[in-house]
Amino acid sequence: ARLVKRLCGISSVHGIGLALCERLLSHDAQVQLCLACRNGQRAEAARQALLVSHPQAHISLVQLDVGSMHSVFKAAQEVRQRYNRLDYLYLNAGIMPNPQVDHKAFYKGLFSGKAVHMFSTGEGLLTQKDEVTSDGLQQVFATNLFGHFILVRELEPLLCRPGNSSLIIWTSSSNARRSAFSLDDLQHKQGNESYSSSKYASDLLSLAFNRHYNSKGLYSSVICPGLVMTNLTYGILPSFFWTLIMPIMWLIRIFTNTFTLTPYNGAEALFWLFKQKPEALDPMAKYHSLTSGLGNNYTQPCKMDIDDIMAETLYEKLLDLEDAIRKKL
Repeated sequence: ARLVKRLCGISSVHGIGLALCERLLSHDAQVQLCLACRNGQRAEAARQALLVSHPQAHISLVQLDVGSMHSVFKAAQEVRQRYNRLDYLYLNAGIMPNPQVDHKAFYKGLFSGKAVHMFSTGEGLLTQKDEVTSDGLQQVFATNLFGHFILVRELEPLLCRPGNSSLIIWTSSSNARRSAFSLDDLQHKQGNESYSSSKYASDLLSLAFNRHYNSKGLYSSVICPGLVMTNLTYGILPSFFWTLIMPIMWLIRIFTNTFTLTPYNGAEALFWLFKQKPEALDPMAKYHSLTSGLGNNYTQPCKMDIDDIMAETLYEKLLDLEDAIRKKL
């Protein structure tokens, strides 16, 4: 008998996460989805929307705020009670609180040869004002990285099953840069590019997970969705500005494949990885969602600027922090 793939998606209930669910169900109606989301009402709305187009789909919900360690432990326990295995774990949740635009850098870049690169990566353009959670952690670090780390650790019995291969898939970013990350400041308390730091850390952590878990049948990969217009993107600049600039964005897309723009296109690499054998994937590659000027979607791997030593050091530091959080809770 055919095995039914079971997925646990840690994602927003709109944007790329919802687009991925639509594509998965269209590809394989037997897939069992578990949407782990912070907002229960919006999660149920997403579930109902999926059931309209796929009325026979198996879709369950788990309430989870990856920025709260108590919520992570509680949600993981609920998932362990419901399922005996997970085949895929999509780690798509992410925040960029209080984004601030360096307007001088923006206008300088807008009328230079680096405009496309600036829009694609946000390099030198965006800063964020981070906050501290009730657990005493930096909010971006907790939500974009550490909550996911704890979740994977808690779900290890379902992900590491004899005879089965499973895959963790991180939604990273082209904004992930080594220069924004420091092993001496994991939570980015001293900087103002917490989003970039957390995404670079997720690239490193994916490599570390492969080193520690491949022998148990668990693999990890990283994707970049490209420049996608979601609520996170729209929150960076005033709405009227996006109204003015969107025609230019669509025009630029003719000349660059990184402007995926729509959630459907941005989910391309996430969907592509679903169809691959986990053990055949390159642990050093970030898989990019790309869209041609004619609107054709495809996935392309690019080597990440990471190394084993840095990845292992981060992993050990996160284990130490995990011990401290467990004792505190």
